[in-house]
Amino acid sequence: MTDLEKHVNQPGRAKLVKKVREKIKELGITYIYFQFISVTGRVVGKGIPADHWERTAEKGFQLVYGSTANLFLDRHNNYIGYGPEAMELVGIPDPETFVQLPWDKRVGRVFCTCFRNREERVNPGGHLTSDCRGNLRIFMDEFKKKHGLELRVGTEPEMMWLTKNDDGTPTGKGFSKPFCYHIDQFESLRPVFMKVIEYSNAMGLDMIQGDHEDAPGQLELNWTFDNVMRNADRLSTYRQICAQVAREHNLIACFMTKPFMGVSASGCHTNMSLWKGGKVKLNKLGHKSLPGVDEVFSYVEGGTNTFMPDTKDPQLPGKIGLQSIAGIMKHLPALTALGSSTVNSYRRLWDQGFWAPVYADWGYQNRTCGLRVSAPGRFEYRSVDSMHNPYLLGAALLKACDEGISKKMKPAAPESRNIYEAQKAGKDVKKLPLSLGEALDRLAEDEVIKSAMPDEMYKVFHWYKNDEWERFLGATTQWDLDTYLDCLP
Repeated sequence: MTDLEKHVNQPGRAKLVKKVREKIKELGITYIYFQFISVTGRVVGKGIPADHWERTAEKGFQLVYGSTANLFLDRHNNYIGYGPEAMELVGIPDPETFVQLPWDKRVGRVFCTCFRNREERVNPGGHLTSDCRGNLRIFMDEFKKKHGLELRVGTEPEMMWLTKNDDGTPTGKGFSKPFCYHIDQFESLRPVFMKVIEYSNAMGLDMIQGDHEDAPGQLELNWTFDNVMRNADRLSTYRQICAQVAREHNLIACFMTKPFMGVSASGCHTNMSLWKGGKVKLNKLGHKSLPGVDEVFSYVEGGTNTFMPDTKDPQLPGKIGLQSIAGIMKHLPALTALGSSTVNSYRRLWDQGFWAPVYADWGYQNRTCGLRVSAPGRFEYRSVDSMHNPYLLGAALLKACDEGISKKMKPAAPESRNIYEAQKAGKDVKKLPLSLGEALDRLAEDEVIKSAMPDEMYKVFHWYKNDEWERFLGATTQWDLDTYLDCLP
């Protein structure tokens, strides 16, 4: 069988397809968004009436390959990744992701896996390698088969709520004042974040805490950690929810990394750990009847956390944790292209007065390093911001950990000092790439991290991001005018 046929006929899927039909009837859903994730993390796909659920679940839908690259033109007016002569992908829905949209209960949503067209001359019905979500599932399964371990992730998605003019353009101001952890500023955004939490719980996100950060209108809302795939799905869902709440409150939900200079940017720290075993637990979140299939509202918990200290030192991670740190440290420069994936990302790294993680070092609770042990049993990858694609980054972290574990690598000693003070004392610390162009160069040299983007995925990513970098280099900005307009004679 082809990859597509294996996916459609995997054990238990037919039963899940029937469960979705039961939910469609129970909830009165008449329309479904069939969605997947583009190279930049954008949610794309098609809408199909719910009456056609079974047919679409079996046969899928077709969409141009270029949708995985947002169907954007490069600076030379060529379609990025795929031209108009390319075939159409086949999107197959994953019924375990089906859930109702709480802001319009007539509509459901399901994530999809993408395949090559059935009529392709080469590898018909094969996995479409520019499908970042499909790639992550493959690498997750391979990692678990090889090491018996599952990567669990919890993210800290900072973002800003901006005001806008009558014509919809941004005013250049955040809704609240830049007071970190200030409850009054948090309260000013209560109608917004309470609606976000309401929608999030209705779509399977177990919301656990939140606060006002130290930029105008900047909030961080967190949910329970889970395996890397479900967490990526929830981060994508969270972004959709924020966009909807912004429409309802006449605001802009801004995930741009640094819209304001002189205040903190929006990071998305990624807390990670590797586990053996565990069980999937259904969390009903107060619902009498779930507005979606059980799997959407489930989390994996328990098992053995291999990052926990196994020595007398309560801070030192266990052997597998140290090996994973070593793997990630080796590949930090290339990983930066995925965690800080836009031109604007590097405004965050240049504005070092705001704890920017610009140094390729690690330590305990040391926020000046690119990687820190944030608590016993987990560490926090800090050089990642709110514009990143979590499916690409998750796959790359798996590859880096795999090398560290397979080669039994050892990291250098952790840095306990403020990295800036350590440098003054004579320590030689390498910086991470400080521009998108430099990060793309480091990625091009790193075969391990590139392997997380096999075949067409790397081609599309590099084409898309290199074009973004070239457009920036070729653009005249307000800074140019302010600096050079009156410099002569």
